[in-house]
Amino acid sequence: MGDFKLFNNIQRIDTLSSDFPDRLRHIPDPPGQIYCTGDLSLLNADSVSVVGSRRYTVYGKAVAMMIGRRLGECGIPVVSGLAYGIDAFSHEGALEAGGRTIGVLASGILKMGPRKNHELMMRGLKNGGLVVSEYPPEQEAAKYTFPQRNRIISALGMCLVVVEANFNSGALITAQHASEQGRQVYAVPGNINSQFSAGSNFLIRDGAIPLVVIDDLIRDLGVDLAASMERRTELGDDENLIYTSVSRHEGASIDTVSRETGLSTGLISSIVTVLEIKGIVETYGGKIYLAK
Repeated sequence: MGDFKLFNNIQRIDTLSSDFPDRLRHIPDPPGQIYCTGDLSLLNADSVSVVGSRRYTVYGKAVAMMIGRRLGECGIPVVSGLAYGIDAFSHEGALEAGGRTIGVLASGILKMGPRKNHELMMRGLKNGGLVVSEYPPEQEAAKYTFPQRNRIISALGMCLVVVEANFNSGALITAQHASEQGRQVYAVPGNINSQFSAGSNFLIRDGAIPLVVIDDLIRDLGVDLAASMERRTELGDDENLIYTSVSRHEGASIDTVSRETGLSTGLISSIVTVLEIKGIVETYGGKIYLAK
């Protein structure tokens, strides 16, 4: 329980305090106070909110990790709800890249749940992050507190990214809050036949920006990509195999890449989708090309 020494300095900040962030002060239904532990400067940092469903696909997990990692590489804090699934993966990715995280809880800080993500929250704090709640430290989460906290998740970021969400996902509530707060909403396109991406795809239909290349988001935030390029992590083993195979051809089919790498066509298709979002390859006419 020694980790709880990090909670010895939980601070209550009300709307009369100069530490209360303007980005929360001016939203509809602002919280009357927030309780925080960690680096309070992150309340006003140029951060990005990343959310999605608790139920996820391999694709959703990979993209959430990748977005978190890229934001971490660029020094942009990731705001999320520390819930199972996409929220947690976005934080995992940021921490892998040495980035910082802002966790917004639906309970008091001392009653953080789910317990499985307690270690993730502690890692975020130890890495210079922040944990925020509008509820007193000992208050348990309730059914109403989860949708309520979503307005704080959206408000603390410069923009919101919805990675993977079905029609019942709380991420759609967060997207609605973001729009009401004047935040730009991005959504990651998904399989139109997948229930896991139905909500995300409808957000795009209704005006959200499709996040096809992560660095487009970084550019929109005004970050100097040339300066941040040195921090880009290396490709994974399977990604490298596919990249090497594609680089040998002026357009490679999935079957060709499968023969050269020994990877299944299904796995290649999934990884190529991720590489497209990274801006490393492009696909058209049934062929895979290196991005120009």
